[in-house]
Amino acid sequence: MSAIICIIGTKGGSGKTTMTHLLCHGLTLLGRRAACVMTDEYREPLRPEGRRYVLADARSPEAREKVVDKLRDLRGWVGVLDGGANRTETDISLYEMSDVVLLPFRDSAEDLRIVMHDLELFPRAYAVPSQWPRNKWAQDAANRLIETMPEEMRARILPPVWAISSSKLLLQTQPPENLPTPLNNAARGLARQVMNLVEDDDEKVSDALAEASAGSAAPTPRSLIAGTETRH
Repeated sequence: MSAIICIIGTKGGSGKTTMTHLLCHGLTLLGRRAACVMTDEYREPLRPEGRRYVLADARSPEAREKVVDKLRDLRGWVGVLDGGANRTETDISLYEMSDVVLLPFRDSAEDLRIVMHDLELFPRAYAVPSQWPRNKWAQDAANRLIETMPEEMRARILPPVWAISSSKLLLQTQPPENLPTPLNNAARGLARQVMNLVEDDDEKVSDALAEASAGSAAPTPRSLIAGTETRH
């Protein structure tokens, strides 16, 4: 089984790239073959040396399609697409080609407002608290922010990825040969969580096809933007 995961979202600075590399690293620690697929044309590619996972430069739409098609043909691989900020059309494209969609957000009112917009735009997506504070007081304040969200959106929030300073090591030009144990543990935890979602989605494929054939499939991001769906 191959799988495509995208990490997208409107807001910059929410931790998309950090989470992408953390997830790829964690997948390899679980024995999976992973490819980190860069789609943000405003970033320079990192070097592959010192990494357990493959890097792919897919900053153009044509390159994205080729890379994803190739990954689909590679049995057992997982491709993780790293999105950019303020690129709604690109995010829609990544969403439509992915099996699991993650929306990182941080502990601010602005992040919360934007991730609620993105959850509405991307009906299959999950929100992930990113770089979530460990300090009790900051954590309580962050959790109170989440409690202000509508219940149906809170149901689509995954467990947090805790703030860990060593995660920056994965974004270095060449990461250290030996990464800290807390970083490896965080990467494994995120990878297990995401692979559980992949497996759950596989079980739901037949139901989704049945719904689509009956004309009751969920609205797509493109139709929501075009205003062709009825809002309730």
